[in-house]
Amino acid sequence: MEDPYIWMENLNDERVLKFIEEENKRFRQFIGDLPEKLINDVRKYYYLPNIWEAQVTKRGTFVKINEAGRQLIKLLETGEIIVDSKKLEEELGDEVLLQGFTVDRDGKRLAYNFSIGGADEGITRIVDPKTGEIIEEIKPSLWNIVFLDDGYYFARFYRKEKTPDGMEPPAERIFLKKGKDEIMVFGEGFGSGYFMNLHKSTDGKWAMLTVTFGWNKADIYLGPIDEPEKWEKIYSSDVPAHPIDVINGKLYIYTRKGRGPGKVIAIENDKVEEIIPENEFPLEWAVIVNDRILAGYLVHASSKLKVFTLDGRLIDEISFKMPGQVYPLDNDGEQVLLRYESFTVPYRLYRFRDKLELIDEVEVEGEFEVSEDFAVSKDGTRVHYFMVKKKGAKSNKAWVFGYGGFNIALLPRFVPQVIPFIERGGTFVMANLRGGSEYGEEWHRAGMRENKQNVFDDFIAVLEKLKSEGYKVAAWGRSNGGLLVSAVLVQRPDVMDAALIGYPVIDMLRFHKLYIGSVWIPEYGNPDDPKDREFLLKYSPYHNVKPQKYPPTLIYTGLHDDRVHPAHALKFAKKLKDVGAPVYLRVETKSGHMGASPETRIKELTDMLAFVVKVLG
Repeated sequence: MEDPYIWMENLNDERVLKFIEEENKRFRQFIGDLPEKLINDVRKYYYLPNIWEAQVTKRGTFVKINEAGRQLIKLLETGEIIVDSKKLEEELGDEVLLQGFTVDRDGKRLAYNFSIGGADEGITRIVDPKTGEIIEEIKPSLWNIVFLDDGYYFARFYRKEKTPDGMEPPAERIFLKKGKDEIMVFGEGFGSGYFMNLHKSTDGKWAMLTVTFGWNKADIYLGPIDEPEKWEKIYSSDVPAHPIDVINGKLYIYTRKGRGPGKVIAIENDKVEEIIPENEFPLEWAVIVNDRILAGYLVHASSKLKVFTLDGRLIDEISFKMPGQVYPLDNDGEQVLLRYESFTVPYRLYRFRDKLELIDEVEVEGEFEVSEDFAVSKDGTRVHYFMVKKKGAKSNKAWVFGYGGFNIALLPRFVPQVIPFIERGGTFVMANLRGGSEYGEEWHRAGMRENKQNVFDDFIAVLEKLKSEGYKVAAWGRSNGGLLVSAVLVQRPDVMDAALIGYPVIDMLRFHKLYIGSVWIPEYGNPDDPKDREFLLKYSPYHNVKPQKYPPTLIYTGLHDDRVHPAHALKFAKKLKDVGAPVYLRVETKSGHMGASPETRIKELTDMLAFVVKVLG
């Protein structure tokens, strides 16, 4: 098929840069001074302290926290700041996004990643947390650093060049670094689409390595932490699985083998034993702490915790008043740190030894109500969704968020730009569509590859129900969620009054040729395979634009997105313009798929809020 706008894939083409400049200007004219009136409200909520990562060490608890427009890595107990994004920005003279960190158990070496303009690829620094001295700086960034006494393992992701063993990119390899020497220790022969994740057992003796293919298949390797040549495959699964820990010589594994909601098994001397059987609702994760298994379940997309003995006997259950998501941040075998988040709670930090204790929290002031409901999809499937509004408010405007893919569950979360919308009498809706992991592996598979249309039908059902209840509806999705909203936009523009499409995948015949898109083939299908091409073409938003009545649409992306190529957004905007659709394009010049520096991000979120407020009235 001929692609009239293939030239837009070249981001250095003068025509592309001119198009971006003109469209940014057009959007600014449309939105007027509304963002200036709203930005302080968004900033207020974006600036609330929010802990994203935490690690337990002998020196105390290291946390990554966003507060008042700064991203910090600091010691929770003393408040001592180790890394400050503002200082990095002064040093580099550019906007910086702090991506993540890891620290050894003694608290003597800390590795962190940051990037310019929100790109995935950035810089890794290893520092002495006591002195702040840079021990090592590596470009481009390394991932999955696991510290040893005399060095560290790391993962390197090859985006553009071949791997040392001659495989085409994108591909990943595991290395061991000691002094100046680095040796590739794992991954030889693995092609594109394979991801590797290395963990150390809590006693520090074992390497537990998971190799996944796409978002479906998993192989687990185990061996002595210091002897990579002895790592052996001991478990293989055609569904998601990962190691939990090694306790008394037994490897505990989380697996979705069986019906798919997830269970815990243990392997010792090749003997497999079922510890926690499948439940009606999905088991999302499990950790072992003080000879107890702490397990997180999802009940209609909300977290509930259960505590078991090592042989699987249930001893306690923990639930939360407000629907929320809870997941472990770190575990040293004696205590586990857990993060809770909900629609009006940016975070709570809990510690679990034998019971749950609250360490720290931030909550939004005001009275809100969170309700849940179901819509019925085209094939009769019940689709769950959350609704959040001010207590007692009569609301007829809904901002609806969806995703539906890659085994990712949409769970209650704090969205800073949505709070001012709710405070103005709006309702925020989050839909749990097929393709995610809200109801286990079958739910995921019912929304991937040739089943992708189910995801769109699920979203249409939720939007139709809201419309029938008298709501004006803004539909919103980002990344794979951008594919969702753009597909529904071209199929059923009547079910929405506004569309927001962020950092989207839209051209389903060329996604695998742009940046690292080929790694999504297991989830979407392969456009070069005639069978797959047939179902991809049927729904590909880019190829299904036709003259019809469209609602006001905002497509937004970032020039530094090195995961989802901005051309998806640019080409789709151009095609919609060709058929006279009221489409606006916003291209952030300092933003990538991972996000952006706080101030850039606040402006982007404010523009989204302004668009919804303006269009819904």
